[in-house]
Amino acid sequence: MILLRALQIALGSALALASTGSRVDAQGVPGFQEYMTQLSARARQEGVSEQTISAVVPSLVLNQRVISLDNAQPGARPDAPTPRFAPYRARHVDPVRVARGKTKYRELRGFLAKVERETGVPESIMVSIWGNETNYGAIKGNFDLAEALASLAYDGRRRELFAGEFIATLKLIDRGIPRAQLKGSWAGATGHPQFLPSVYLRLARDGDGDARADIWNSEADALASIANYFMRAGWRPDTPWGVSAAVPDSFDWKVVAPRLVSPRCPRVFARHSQWKTVSEWRSLGIVPVSGKKLRENELTTLFQPDGPGTSAWLLTGNYRVILDYNCSNFYGLSVGLLADEVEQP
Repeated sequence: MILLRALQIALGSALALASTGSRVDAQGVPGFQEYMTQLSARARQEGVSEQTISAVVPSLVLNQRVISLDNAQPGARPDAPTPRFAPYRARHVDPVRVARGKTKYRELRGFLAKVERETGVPESIMVSIWGNETNYGAIKGNFDLAEALASLAYDGRRRELFAGEFIATLKLIDRGIPRAQLKGSWAGATGHPQFLPSVYLRLARDGDGDARADIWNSEADALASIANYFMRAGWRPDTPWGVSAAVPDSFDWKVVAPRLVSPRCPRVFARHSQWKTVSEWRSLGIVPVSGKKLRENELTTLFQPDGPGTSAWLLTGNYRVILDYNCSNFYGLSVGLLADEVEQP
């Protein structure tokens, strides 16, 4: 399944930044001009119209601010220390965000229930993703997607990824979506759900029945698209994302240390334990203490992000579906915890 945004850890703070900054005239960067000529040729091969290429490419400039933001991400510094989860949780599952989520949950309950019946994705998860991504549409980003993605592709740290997303942006313009509407984060995520352009092309859905998937202006379309993403990523209905667990201070983590290295997001998955059933965890002294009930034969992984004596969770396969949307443990936990909060009376 598509990895939506491993590249966007800590996106919430980046979205708040304005798109102004160091924008270099393409005429002063010969390498950028040459690269855009190559990228234009690739776009033509992939079916982008000459009209769109001619309208967009000559106007592009190299945005150094975008490149600086990319280089500042934790993924760009593999040796960076891992921060604590508690402060992140306080910022992203805060009373204001919870209250707004509850309000949206109540307002849209009829529509959300319909989408859950069709996809199996819980109403509260749709709302929580929306809340974590853009604070329910309040902060969607103001970077020009074409400019940002062209700049990141030229920089080259993840050239293939960003080149593909730039071409996908041109395809959106070919579909009639105005470039002025294609605003978003510095990393190219856009709309209420912060989809990358290629994800929009594959998974965006019409939720309000007007035959358009307008994730920028329609809350219904955005939520239906989020649900479609999760359904296609393998969300299992009637299974919680995880539950809070009590871990004895004397617990020996070496006994359950992971034995395999994940091919994607290895630093994220390396922090999880081996997979065991809830019954097996009980035999080791790990007890579920809050949250929705898990089946005793449910396979789960144990995660205690801030170390002994702090909050811990038993996580199901559905938690990994959340990580497919954004491969960050802090993000995944915040989505699950906010979802639990917004569905409470």
